[in-house]
Amino acid sequence: MPVKQHHLLLIHGFPLDHTLWQPNMEALEHVAQVMAPDLLAFESAEAVPEVLTMEHLADQLKAQLDANGIQRTVLCGLSMGGYVALAFLERWPERVSGIILCNTRSIADTEEAKEGREATALDVLAKGSEVIARAMVPKLLSEKTRSTVPELAKTVEAMIARQRPEAIAAASRGMALRPDRTHVLRESDTPTLIITGENDALMPLATSEAMATAAPRSTLVVLPEAGHLSNMEAPDGFNSAVVDLLRTLSGA
Repeated sequence: MPVKQHHLLLIHGFPLDHTLWQPNMEALEHVAQVMAPDLLAFESAEAVPEVLTMEHLADQLKAQLDANGIQRTVLCGLSMGGYVALAFLERWPERVSGIILCNTRSIADTEEAKEGREATALDVLAKGSEVIARAMVPKLLSEKTRSTVPELAKTVEAMIARQRPEAIAAASRGMALRPDRTHVLRESDTPTLIITGENDALMPLATSEAMATAAPRSTLVVLPEAGHLSNMEAPDGFNSAVVDLLRTLSGA
């Protein structure tokens, strides 16, 4: 077992929080120092910006790394977390020893997708997080997961429901503003692991294959029968892929 030479920064998806990573923490903490911050956590009295850009979130993460004296990290971002990871890699490549992009894409939103982001923002502000949570769970988890592990669906729904509506709206609008960052992968020599679920309804396999093609030092892992939250739906396969990368980086 390699010494914990690496730091691993887990970046959750939209509109979730750090508890997304509960199925992974124990396995990953054996091989790395792990940090799993909340991106959308605001105190009830704290004003939330109207837009939370991926660059702003990357700034927040860099500040946390700086505060903890961490010079280099392996970024692991799922969905929106992948957008943030790519924004971070573009600005501070010297701080990234590896990048793991899970159920995400490097391209920008289409105009139709941007309209959908705004509709989500307006919807959550008008109806509340609970309504958004119920609508999103069928998109986030595969049909098999929902039928065979119903308690996971309840966990994810509760995770979304407890986020502040203003934070969900701000992140949705921020995602719509992100640029195409495929060139960041193409120009990077950072070891890159791309993980997706076979049945991800939100991110077709082609989006992961395109990132794998763009990144010179990439590995693509497709987890059978998993949906958009592959780390929760297929934790053993997910953890194994991440541990393999960390051990490779350690020269083990």
